[in-house]
Amino acid sequence: MPLHPFLLATALIIEAAVGYPDPLYARIRHPVVWIGALIAQLDGALNHETDSFDRRKAFGVLAVLVLLLTVGGVAVAVAWACRLLPFGWLVEAALASTLLAQRSLHDHVAAVAKGFRTAGLEGARKAVSMIVGRNPATLDEPAVARAAIESLAENFSDGVVAPAFWLLVGGLPGLALYKAINTADSMIGHRTPRHEAFGWAAARLDDLVNLPGSRLTALLLVGAAWMTGGADARQAWASVRQDAHRHRSPNAGWPEAAMAGALDLRLGGPRVYGDTRIEDVWLGAGRTAATPDDIGRALALYRRACVLLIAGALVLTVLG
Repeated sequence: MPLHPFLLATALIIEAAVGYPDPLYARIRHPVVWIGALIAQLDGALNHETDSFDRRKAFGVLAVLVLLLTVGGVAVAVAWACRLLPFGWLVEAALASTLLAQRSLHDHVAAVAKGFRTAGLEGARKAVSMIVGRNPATLDEPAVARAAIESLAENFSDGVVAPAFWLLVGGLPGLALYKAINTADSMIGHRTPRHEAFGWAAARLDDLVNLPGSRLTALLLVGAAWMTGGADARQAWASVRQDAHRHRSPNAGWPEAAMAGALDLRLGGPRVYGDTRIEDVWLGAGRTAATPDDIGRALALYRRACVLLIAGALVLTVLG
């Protein structure tokens, strides 16, 4: 299968420059919203509480297959149509850029730092509630800062690096299929009474497709730490080696451990989602008392990691 480094580099540059314009979202929403609507329909049609556990699990597998066939079929048709157009590669790259999230992730995390500056802890809690599922009322200043930095690290993997990897490997269809799997996991891949069985296939498949992206994200953050004043690349690498595998997720621990080590922080640990307290391990050997300034340091590290990702795509373009 041929790689698509030029398409990847172009899509990353477009998305970093313009993101997904608000007027476009207001008019047609976003491809992930369309994918989410299909998942919701499949959930409503196939996931019946009166069915047995095994039957709901089987229907969950069927739902994932229908989702992938639908999204993949549309993406293949769109990619084929783009290649028939003059400068169709640019159209395809622009479409692919809508499924990457460099700029939007940066803006959402930066909003937490801005919340601290303009409205104190309550402003930061409101901003962080837009990007994490934990109960913001339970978060003090260090916990809000840690939550923002953890979200930056994990979503750098899920929202940028992993989709970039699958765009490189499979072009626009590869990217679209990844986003379908990742969206399904976020919607139905939870261990709740309704979705423990039905969402099993989505959750396991998401774990699988995120394996390469999470490891690559950790390497990018370690590399970015070499380029960032005040960050420690050696400690980032040591934290990855010591702590990444200790996270309950097979993937989230890699970028979070790298970020924690680079910034001399401890990330993870116990947190509250709604009324439920989750006991999780700490990653990193640094401070638990993260500050709003640490959010800025994390964003600086993130920006350099994004530059490394784009540079890597350009190098592959030249070599290919």
